[in-house]
Amino acid sequence: MLLQLLKAKLHMAAVTETELHYHGSVTIDRNLMDAVGLIPYEKILIANCENGTRAESYVIEGKRGSKVIKMNGALAHLANVKDRVIIIAFATLTPEEAMKFLPRVAILNEENEIIEQFSGKISDDG
Repeated sequence: MLLQLLKAKLHMAAVTETELHYHGSVTIDRNLMDAVGLIPYEKILIANCENGTRAESYVIEGKRGSKVIKMNGALAHLANVKDRVIIIAFATLTPEEAMKFLPRVAILNEENEIIEQFSGKISDDG
Protein backbone atom coordinates (compact mmCIF):
# COMPACT_ATOMS: atom_id res chain seq x y z
CA MET A 1 0.00 0.00 0.00
CA LEU A 2 1.12 3.55 -0.72
CA LEU A 3 0.01 6.64 1.18
CA GLN A 4 -0.23 10.25 0.05
CA LEU A 5 1.14 12.70 2.59
CA LEU A 6 1.74 16.43 2.68
CA LYS A 7 5.19 17.12 1.22
CA ALA A 8 5.30 20.90 0.91
CA LYS A 9 3.04 23.84 1.71
CA LEU A 10 3.17 27.57 1.01
CA HIS A 11 0.48 28.88 3.35
CA MET A 12 -1.32 32.17 2.63
CA ALA A 13 0.75 33.15 -0.40
CA ALA A 14 -0.48 36.33 -2.08
CA VAL A 15 -1.19 36.18 -5.81
CA THR A 16 0.99 38.81 -7.49
CA GLU A 17 -0.03 38.32 -11.13
CA THR A 18 -2.43 36.50 -13.42
CA GLU A 19 -1.84 35.69 -17.09
CA LEU A 20 -4.78 34.18 -18.92
CA HIS A 21 -3.04 33.70 -22.28
CA TYR A 22 -0.32 31.36 -21.09
CA HIS A 23 0.07 27.62 -20.54
CA GLY A 24 -1.63 26.54 -17.32
CA SER A 25 0.71 26.56 -14.34
CA VAL A 26 1.75 28.56 -11.30
CA THR A 27 4.95 30.60 -11.39
CA ILE A 28 6.60 30.63 -7.96
CA ASP A 29 9.67 32.54 -6.74
CA ARG A 30 12.60 30.09 -6.66
CA ASN A 31 13.40 31.09 -3.06
CA LEU A 32 9.90 30.07 -1.97
CA MET A 33 10.20 26.82 -3.92
CA ASP A 34 13.48 26.03 -2.19
CA ALA A 35 12.05 26.89 1.24
CA VAL A 36 9.55 24.01 1.02
CA GLY A 37 11.29 21.72 -1.47
CA LEU A 38 9.15 22.27 -4.58
CA ILE A 39 10.75 21.50 -7.94
CA PRO A 40 9.89 22.71 -11.46
CA TYR A 41 6.95 20.88 -13.06
CA GLU A 42 5.90 19.29 -9.76
CA LYS A 43 2.15 18.72 -9.42
CA ILE A 44 0.48 21.02 -6.91
CA LEU A 45 -2.93 21.76 -5.47
CA ILE A 46 -3.91 25.42 -5.14
CA ALA A 47 -6.65 26.45 -2.72
CA ASN A 48 -7.91 30.04 -2.94
CA CYS A 49 -8.76 31.33 0.55
CA GLU A 50 -10.82 34.21 -0.88
CA ASN A 51 -13.33 32.24 -2.95
CA GLY A 52 -12.87 28.60 -2.00
CA THR A 53 -11.83 27.37 -5.44
CA ARG A 54 -9.31 24.54 -5.68
CA ALA A 55 -7.33 23.46 -8.71
CA GLU A 56 -4.43 21.24 -9.67
CA SER A 57 -1.54 22.42 -11.78
CA TYR A 58 2.25 22.37 -11.84
CA VAL A 59 5.11 24.63 -10.77
CA ILE A 60 7.09 26.91 -13.06
CA GLU A 61 10.24 28.38 -11.54
CA GLY A 62 10.04 32.14 -11.06
CA LYS A 63 12.88 34.60 -10.65
CA ARG A 64 14.71 34.14 -7.35
CA GLY A 65 13.77 36.91 -4.92
CA SER A 66 10.84 38.17 -7.01
CA LYS A 67 8.20 36.96 -4.51
CA VAL A 68 6.06 36.07 -7.53
CA ILE A 69 2.99 33.86 -7.25
CA LYS A 70 1.52 34.02 -10.76
CA MET A 71 -1.59 32.13 -11.85
CA ASN A 72 -1.24 31.21 -15.52
CA GLY A 73 -3.77 30.01 -18.09
CA ALA A 74 -7.12 28.78 -16.80
CA LEU A 75 -5.94 29.36 -13.22
CA ALA A 76 -6.10 33.09 -13.95
CA HIS A 77 -9.91 32.72 -13.84
CA LEU A 78 -9.73 31.30 -10.32
CA ALA A 79 -7.76 34.05 -8.58
CA ASN A 80 -7.31 37.80 -8.49
CA VAL A 81 -4.16 39.71 -7.63
CA LYS A 82 -3.84 39.91 -3.81
CA ASP A 83 -5.96 36.79 -3.23
CA ARG A 84 -4.37 34.59 -0.57
CA VAL A 85 -3.80 31.00 -1.65
CA ILE A 86 -2.43 27.79 -0.19
CA ILE A 87 -0.10 25.85 -2.47
CA ILE A 88 0.33 22.20 -1.54
CA ALA A 89 2.36 19.29 -2.90
CA PHE A 90 1.95 15.68 -1.81
CA ALA A 91 4.34 12.73 -1.75
CA THR A 92 3.45 9.09 -2.33
CA LEU A 93 5.21 7.00 0.28
CA THR A 94 5.21 3.52 1.72
CA PRO A 95 3.90 3.30 5.31
CA GLU A 96 7.50 2.85 6.49
CA GLU A 97 8.65 5.98 4.63
CA ALA A 98 5.62 7.90 5.87
CA MET A 99 6.50 7.24 9.51
CA LYS A 100 9.85 9.03 9.04
CA PHE A 101 8.80 11.75 6.60
CA LEU A 102 8.47 15.39 7.67
CA PRO A 103 6.65 17.93 5.48
CA ARG A 104 8.12 21.39 4.90
CA VAL A 105 5.83 24.37 5.48
CA ALA A 106 6.31 28.11 5.02
CA ILE A 107 3.74 30.64 6.19
CA LEU A 108 3.83 33.86 4.20
CA ASN A 109 2.69 37.42 4.81
CA GLU A 110 0.91 39.58 2.23
CA GLU A 111 4.27 40.47 0.61
CA ASN A 112 5.16 36.75 0.21
CA GLU A 113 7.86 36.98 2.84
CA ILE A 114 8.30 33.91 5.00
CA ILE A 115 7.14 34.74 8.52
CA GLU A 116 7.28 31.19 9.87
CA GLN A 117 8.90 28.04 8.57
CA PHE A 118 9.05 24.49 9.92
CA SER A 119 9.47 20.88 9.02
CA GLY A 120 7.56 18.28 10.94
CA LYS A 121 4.31 17.60 12.72
CA ILE A 122 1.61 20.21 12.33
CA SER A 123 -0.25 20.72 15.60
CA ASP A 124 -4.02 20.51 15.89
CA ASP A 125 -4.22 24.30 16.28
CA GLY A 126 -2.03 25.16 13.28
